[in-house]
Amino acid sequence: MPQPIQPTGPTGSDEPTGHAGPTGRDGPTPGPPNSARAGQPRAAPPLDESFLALPLRPLADAALARARALGAEHADFRFERVRRAAWRLRDARPAGASDTTDTGYAVRVVHGGAWGFASGVEPTMDAAARVAAQAVEMAKLSAKVAEAAGARDAVELAPEPVHGERTWVSSYEVNPFEVPDVEKTGLLAEWSGRLLAAEGVSHVDATLLTVQENKFYADLAGTVTTQQRVRLHPQLTAVAVTGDGTFDSMRTLAPPVGRGWEYLRGTGWDWEAELERMPELLAGKLRAPSVEPGAYDLVVDPSNLWLTIHESIGHATELDRALGYEAAYAGTSFATPDKLGTLAYGSGIMNVTGDRTAEHGLATIGYDDEGVEAQSWDLVRNGTLVGYQLDRRIARLTGRERSNGCAFADSPGHVPLQRMANVSLAPAPDGPSTEELIGGVERGIYVVGDRSWSIDMQRYNFQFTGQRFFRIENGKLAGQLRDVAYQATTTDFWGSMEAVGGPGTYVLGGAFNCGKAQPGQIAAVSHGCPSALFRGVNILNTTREAGR
Repeated sequence: MPQPIQPTGPTGSDEPTGHAGPTGRDGPTPGPPNSARAGQPRAAPPLDESFLALPLRPLADAALARARALGAEHADFRFERVRRAAWRLRDARPAGASDTTDTGYAVRVVHGGAWGFASGVEPTMDAAARVAAQAVEMAKLSAKVAEAAGARDAVELAPEPVHGERTWVSSYEVNPFEVPDVEKTGLLAEWSGRLLAAEGVSHVDATLLTVQENKFYADLAGTVTTQQRVRLHPQLTAVAVTGDGTFDSMRTLAPPVGRGWEYLRGTGWDWEAELERMPELLAGKLRAPSVEPGAYDLVVDPSNLWLTIHESIGHATELDRALGYEAAYAGTSFATPDKLGTLAYGSGIMNVTGDRTAEHGLATIGYDDEGVEAQSWDLVRNGTLVGYQLDRRIARLTGRERSNGCAFADSPGHVPLQRMANVSLAPAPDGPSTEELIGGVERGIYVVGDRSWSIDMQRYNFQFTGQRFFRIENGKLAGQLRDVAYQATTTDFWGSMEAVGGPGTYVLGGAFNCGKAQPGQIAAVSHGCPSALFRGVNILNTTREAGR
């Protein structure tokens, strides 16, 4: 059986890239070229000097000293500066832009067996000490509330080695915030104009989202980390409107990534090939017949399958959800701890990892917001549920020796939560190409790109649509289809997986905006996967379903 990928770490250069999709007339846009440079590890970009110039250590020392003096069993200090910028063009003309920075710090404590949390923005040692005192007061209040409610579980954290002073920077080459805005909008306008010039394209929307996240962390145990992450998401959508009012759209498949501006210049994705083929594919989509409902074999492209992984595996294996501690946004989970080691999540070729170390992953870090070093671990092995995503509190509560580093806060004003790692399906080491997977199907559908989806609050019953669908007849693509949705239960769907592609079909997809908690927080997360073959999946016609 294929084993899970063993990631090379956040600064390695051997992650599987490249996407061997069909290249026929009705095939999808070619995916990313293989940009790995084996034996030539990249030098880490420098940390932002303006962030390092802030009084990070003095503020931390003042806050932690006050927390210790007030009797905290645990205390951590986190200073963050998160810059987010976005540009939007409509028909190659600027339609909006934003550039915001969120700066501040937070102190979290365990005092008297209860959590306490407070945050501030004033960068003085006296203010940091006051924030620490507020966190302790909050813990005391929480303890009284818990006692009045009859709660007996004291907050304890799983141990973590002390890491001393560490620095980590994500893997990118050109910080997008160092690229002039006129160059960013100019490239988006150029690409938009190219699409608009094509026959049949009526409108084009273009967006670019960029984030630079700087974090400084220190705790009473002695771990001190300084980190910098850069990520971006370019996207273009072409819209066609015919004379009779029929319309449809087609979006680029390029995923959001933990890369820099080099991504828009062809490192990690073949933009030229994708833009060239979009008008033809959009025209074919408008002409395509509506699907006949029924059971079909599916070959699912990574550009679609990543989202199914996110919803049916990623959220379902968050241990706080499986225990019922969390239900906001995504509900709880059918994959409860009593099923660990026995639940047949899927077929025997299914191997899924939780991973905080994958190069260019959106959830890739050096250390999480509890000072836990990034790791990779198994969630599903040979089709069986074997692991969960967890933080230090949940690890201790469930008798585990250590957290696997899944604590994250999206701003200095929010408390760290257990958040999703990069959850990825492993390819088969010597697995087939996408063409070979399609060649093994007599009657089926090739699914490309994500669109809408629906799943129940237990992460069990679902349906997913897509951007593009291609009919498969006798092992060959035979034109596009419309109005397709695949429907299943989580275990039936993954149980029907007969084959996974090789490393050449593997792509790291993902999203910037996974939501969780109250008040709500968002987190960016990636999901890698190969193309995969599923047998006998139920297909719905979305137009007919909507008309019921």
